[in-house]
Amino acid sequence: MHADLMKLGHDGSYGRVAAFARAWRADRHRAEQTTGRGTYVPLVFQAGEAFQFDWSEDWANIGGERVKLQVAHIKLSHSRAFLVRAYPLQTHEMLFDAHWHAFRVFGGVPGRGIYDNMKTAVDRVGKGKQRDVNARFKAMASHYVFEPEFCNPAAGWEKGQVEKNVQDARNRLWQVMPVFSDLNELNQWLEDRCIALWAETKHRDLPGTIADVWEAEKPTLMTLPPAFDGFVEHSKRVSPTCLITFERNRYSVPASFANRRVSLHVRCP
Repeated sequence: MHADLMKLGHDGSYGRVAAFARAWRADRHRAEQTTGRGTYVPLVFQAGEAFQFDWSEDWANIGGERVKLQVAHIKLSHSRAFLVRAYPLQTHEMLFDAHWHAFRVFGGVPGRGIYDNMKTAVDRVGKGKQRDVNARFKAMASHYVFEPEFCNPAAGWEKGQVEKNVQDARNRLWQVMPVFSDLNELNQWLEDRCIALWAETKHRDLPGTIADVWEAEKPTLMTLPPAFDGFVEHSKRVSPTCLITFERNRYSVPASFANRRVSLHVRCP
């Protein structure tokens, strides 16, 4: 091998081989610093096309106590208008309530919703885009006539707008909020503050504020139907003392139901 390289060197070929090797290494290095890190195409959404949904955990002072809350974030993908709403838990009835209030504030329903694979929406994640969608979640989507779409596992960038909204909300809302007497007062404050921020925030890609772009997007949204009856049904047996137990609390029922199985419908308060 050494003799062959020396022979190449006599006619100048060795220098060309060395130059080729240096160029190849340089190209390889550039690839690792650019496409080797992954290529991403910015998502563009038409007016009325989609919204994104996510949960976060945050804290608020309610009734003089620091309370941990489950916070729903809903954001229109085109205008970037958003609503933040707080709940004690991430249950079905809370999820359905968050959608209703978001669509009410937005003035209509977009064509599809973008989610991660949260347990209240997806019973089982299959291969690729295959999902076993929860029956109650599917009923809610059918009621509002939007198409749910679920991100690939560990692919938060597929709903990057609402992921960013979670971080922005902590600076713009949770760090400056006052003390509230109850959860309803907190949610009214959040709604008012979100709408005010639409008018104060320039849209990232289009002329004007978020509020300006939302005004143009609103006519493209589907008409909002009556609120989905977002109850969750539980089968319970009534005790001989005419009581049923739900989430460690006991509730009385008419005496005629004693020792019988009943259907309990739970709704968001």
